[in-house]
Amino acid sequence: MILVRLRDSGQTYFYNAQDSLGLKEGDYVIIEHDRGLDYGQIISPKGAVSSQAKAKEPLKKIVRLATASELKQIEENRLKVKGAFNTCLKKIEEHKLDMKLVHAEYSFDRSKIIFYFTAQGRVDFRSLVKDIAKIFKVRIELRQIGVRDEARLFGGFGPCGRELCCAKFLKDFEPVTIKMAKEEGLPLNPPKISGICGRLMCCLSFEYETYKTLSKGLPREGERVHTPEGKGKVISVNVFKRTVCVQLEDDKQIEVKYK
Repeated sequence: MILVRLRDSGQTYFYNAQDSLGLKEGDYVIIEHDRGLDYGQIISPKGAVSSQAKAKEPLKKIVRLATASELKQIEENRLKVKGAFNTCLKKIEEHKLDMKLVHAEYSFDRSKIIFYFTAQGRVDFRSLVKDIAKIFKVRIELRQIGVRDEARLFGGFGPCGRELCCAKFLKDFEPVTIKMAKEEGLPLNPPKISGICGRLMCCLSFEYETYKTLSKGLPREGERVHTPEGKGKVISVNVFKRTVCVQLEDDKQIEVKYK
């Protein structure tokens, strides 16, 4: 089972791949999707399996590695859709719709154009769709996305210096809470724990369980503890080394290790 990013939209799906295809991360492939064939890019190592993948039966197939001519068509689609994007922008202005167009893409066979937008609330775009369909003579789909989806769509790098988790490997967005940041001992300063989308960083969610496990049996910062050298107050905790720094009553600081 291999994770594939569909077209350039950032949406990811698990697909069934044959061993004989010899696929690797980064390859473009032709896949079964919706009503026919489409293209995607492999974003997970071969054989990556998750509970999400197991739950979806039957899995659609990766048909083949994209050929040179198909890669050329994918690139032509990207160039061709720029005109559709600009046309849609103008039509949004004409219809005076309160929405922000962020991305557009053709399906592989150019039978459909998908426009992605953000908006504060619901938008009645039926007249807009009719106008655009008359111009391009293809099926038109407008899809409202959130700020996290927008970040995944454009990609980039997080405060850690690595590629955004949402763009690199995350399949779904899990709930993220301030409690998770507290568990990791991070400063509760929004700019420090927010991603480029302005929401709490996704890594807080998938790191949370690890921090909970490693923190078992460790005292909290500020807690009073007994040590071989006397009573003291915990002033810092290192969950990875399972050590705490304790300030004794005579102000001496010592490191205490926990199994």
